[in-house]
Amino acid sequence: MNIRDEAVLRELNLYPLWVRRTVVASTEAAPVTPVPVVEATPVAVAPGPVTVRQAPVASPSALDWPELKRQVHDCAACKLRGGCTQTVFGVGDEKAEWLFVGEGPGADEDAQGEPFVGQAGKLLDNMLAAIQLKRGSNVYIANIVKCRPPGNRTPEADEIAACLPYLQRQIELIKPRLIVALGKTAATSLLGRDATLGSLRGTLHDYRGTPLIVTYHPAYLLRSPAEKAKAWQDLCFARQRMLT
Repeated sequence: MNIRDEAVLRELNLYPLWVRRTVVASTEAAPVTPVPVVEATPVAVAPGPVTVRQAPVASPSALDWPELKRQVHDCAACKLRGGCTQTVFGVGDEKAEWLFVGEGPGADEDAQGEPFVGQAGKLLDNMLAAIQLKRGSNVYIANIVKCRPPGNRTPEADEIAACLPYLQRQIELIKPRLIVALGKTAATSLLGRDATLGSLRGTLHDYRGTPLIVTYHPAYLLRSPAEKAKAWQDLCFARQRMLT
């Protein structure tokens, strides 16, 4: 065995494999006393990767409210969960006629576990009051994603895809008469097509048989207060639709 081969075997903890028996030679005709054989230490072979089989996660479409909330709470289906404080499930009347859907939690929502509780939330409450609505009374509020994106960035496509089934199940359970999508992300995610917010406003859309109206996200209105007049038009359109 050359030095290189010996070094490789030592690195793999496979050397020495055995030690040659040594015989003591004698010039006299005396019995030979054998030297005890040094047995090689068995080498433990490291097992390969262990596949942990987890119990299958139930589809959100089969869950009731308590089970759905529990699954959202325990969800780690996308990378957002590792960077947020907690999931933000949604809040309000679980049999509401009005469903308002935003994009995702911000810093205040992540801290308190409830959607729209910061400055954008205060504006949303004022928007609701303007059409004689109130948070929690015949109104449910949710988001496209349940975890805060880092830096309040727009959720990425894979994050939306992982989280959207939860919202879809919420809609199935609530059975709202009208969905108001707040902002482009909410609108395009629910409608399943990309389009500008301007092209989506002012039209009655359909989400799986439920009427859907698009307006601006309150956070955008805080940055662009001149657009509040257009948002008011959208709210009046929504209110008119609910009275028909």
